[in-house]
Amino acid sequence: MRRYSALPLLATLAAGLAAQSPAPAATPAPPTLLGFALSGSATFGSQYIFRGLTQTDGKPTVQGELDLVHPSGFYLSTSLSNISWFTDQNANLASAPVSLGSPGGGKVNSAAVELDLFGGYKWGFAKDWTLDVGLYRYLYPGTYQSLGAFRNPATTEAYLGLNYSWASLKYSRVLSANNFGTYNAEGATYVDLSLAVPIGESGWTVLVHGGHCAYPSNANPAFFTNANTGRLTGDNSLFSYSDYKLGVAKEIKGYTLTLAATDADTKSRAADNDVLVYENAAGRNIGKSRLTFTISKAF
Repeated sequence: MRRYSALPLLATLAAGLAAQSPAPAATPAPPTLLGFALSGSATFGSQYIFRGLTQTDGKPTVQGELDLVHPSGFYLSTSLSNISWFTDQNANLASAPVSLGSPGGGKVNSAAVELDLFGGYKWGFAKDWTLDVGLYRYLYPGTYQSLGAFRNPATTEAYLGLNYSWASLKYSRVLSANNFGTYNAEGATYVDLSLAVPIGESGWTVLVHGGHCAYPSNANPAFFTNANTGRLTGDNSLFSYSDYKLGVAKEIKGYTLTLAATDADTKSRAADNDVLVYENAAGRNIGKSRLTFTISKAF
């Protein structure tokens, strides 16, 4: 009987101790700048994949992003990453490859960094539904001394997105005259359907993506004319392709680990098998099947 009569006393002591113990610290609010909440992230990856294409020729990448988000829905962001895809390109034919980074004549092209600036407005018009509209500017600071048939890769896009819970659909359209170094490519589009499906309360997320890049069939004779034969082998529509992704992500102690398989049906060469499309100077197609691991941390 005595042991039962002790229970109220133990309960009283426990309540007193709990009252004296400090309460769990609340999650600090993010810093603000002119009313915008400031956040960001850092990522390390085995390679940088953008729309199914490796931007680092299969080599590691380090990336950072800063985001400013206003309660009204307006946002502004910037991101930074190492890249090599532009100067990895072949400035000549498959039969006589020449890296665009060293095109000859003592000239040099260098573009080792991608700097992105983008901003827009997100409107939550119903439960779990969001409309997203904005502009994206891709910048590649560097040295461009001899580009030949290529152009400066800086590109401007407008985009419209529709998000529902873990699903998103996004349409992007190029506004600049050139698209990632391709001449006369204004109006090129990219459609992105992505799913990030959480698996219950496990912390695992399944990632599924399908995209399509469409280039208008604009003439680009300086690029698609075979210098040896003088024959025109195609137009910018050869740059069109579709890409797919299947992956998993897991959050562990504040870090997000992602493993994803991607595939892009990019053409390596034009019909003459000598003028190149997505094959770089090393003879590698920057699309096709790839496996990528990333680890990221939000702050």
